[in-house]
Amino acid sequence: MGRTELDVIDIKILRELQADGRMTNVELADRVGISAPPCLRRVRKLEEAGIIEGYHAMLNSPKLGFDLVAFCMVGLKHQSEGNLKAFAAATTEWPLVRQAWMVSGDSDFLLHCVAENLTHFQDFVIEVLTANEHVDTVRTMLTIRQVKKLGLVEV
Repeated sequence: MGRTELDVIDIKILRELQADGRMTNVELADRVGISAPPCLRRVRKLEEAGIIEGYHAMLNSPKLGFDLVAFCMVGLKHQSEGNLKAFAAATTEWPLVRQAWMVSGDSDFLLHCVAENLTHFQDFVIEVLTANEHVDTVRTMLTIRQVKKLGLVEV
């Protein structure tokens, strides 16, 4: 199921679920203007097609004691396929790294990090990130305040 196969109802379903993935199927059906059984079939079809990847609770990290959000731009020593794959695999082992992207430009990876405080983040950067055998450069950006937070896709 590609983008071209999505109709108006599918788009409405995706918008509603991205805004509130916890609503019941009955509520979702009501919001998109169809009855519950076809709504459930459509949701399942979107899930099976991989368009809906899962459902998650959005947590308030500061209320859980994670006050620091930072981004790290990482440059590798060599950009061979093996090194890129090895570094990408390493990011999955680092709980502090919440999201990671392979990017083009001055850096090879962009890491979204969440830590309890500056000390924990610094320890990670010095003891783990820069110590990784593939890493050449690390540039960090500490965030001040999040000013926008939306679902990841405009539908």
